[in-house]
Amino acid sequence: MSSRFTARLPLSRHDVDRDHDSRAEPDLFDRLWADAATRLLPLWHGKALLAPAGANEPARLLLLAPADLAQPAPADPGSARPLVYLGRSLSVETAEPVGTALVAVPLDDEAAAALEPDESRWVGLRQYATLLSDRDTGILTESAGILHWHESHPHCPRCGAATEVRSAGWVRYCPVDGSQVFPRTDAAVIVLITDDLDRVLLGSNAMWESNRYSLLAGFVEPGESFESAVVREVFEESGIRVADPVYQGSQPWPFPASIMVGFTARLADGQLSGGLVPDGTEILDLRWFSREELSTEETGIILPGPSSIARALIDDWLALAPATGPQVPTGV
Repeated sequence: MSSRFTARLPLSRHDVDRDHDSRAEPDLFDRLWADAATRLLPLWHGKALLAPAGANEPARLLLLAPADLAQPAPADPGSARPLVYLGRSLSVETAEPVGTALVAVPLDDEAAAALEPDESRWVGLRQYATLLSDRDTGILTESAGILHWHESHPHCPRCGAATEVRSAGWVRYCPVDGSQVFPRTDAAVIVLITDDLDRVLLGSNAMWESNRYSLLAGFVEPGESFESAVVREVFEESGIRVADPVYQGSQPWPFPASIMVGFTARLADGQLSGGLVPDGTEILDLRWFSREELSTEETGIILPGPSSIARALIDDWLALAPATGPQVPTGV
């Protein structure tokens, strides 16, 4: 894994000490609410607000002091919208000093409208991941992942009882059987495959427009290594075998709860590049592309958006040789 490649991964950026030890403090949120230096990140359906900025100022998230938000620290451990302690800022480039405590505050529709009624000002991670600072991208990625988990895990998986939020938003506790449920992340592999002509294999998903293409990817199954998942998923989606999967880097993808583990691989010896068989369910079309084809607008191909590891892998491959012409349009 090279720093050259990992620098291309927007959602892997962070500038926060998650401060695990403080999560065990019983009255943590009461203490943080009493501290005017604490900063709250208001969230509505996974979106955050941008702070007002001048024409030449970079985009940054709106963070509030406890007194600025008309919502007290909740005492109810069964809250449907729990607070989450994100940690302490390490950034020297943002307005808040190093050590500032950061708390994610999910809002209901009424509270969000009271704070900012213009829905266009609430922005999502995919659109702004490449525009925000390391600190802001990191806390928005962290918040999206943990709040998605809370929404999908309100009950104990063993007995079905409603769970209570503990450890500053990082554990759900079952009051019936005493078990604890921790946040989960589903690992998925994504692979850039090349053939003996140094072309890259891209597929078009059934849910996309026909000219949108990306790398092949899939979830890791129980009892399976990342490398084995690469070989299996590629075969299932394309009918070809690949060899030499090499790890490149990983990036969280909280839509809703994945981490994308990036690989490169080559077409296995004896495999023909023309033997592509899309699975017909998830992948409807497969094509080999040269660098020249992906570097000109005339092809009409839409590549993955700039916040994705798929785009980082493709751009890294494109950078290995001189490209001609402008870059193709980017999807989100």
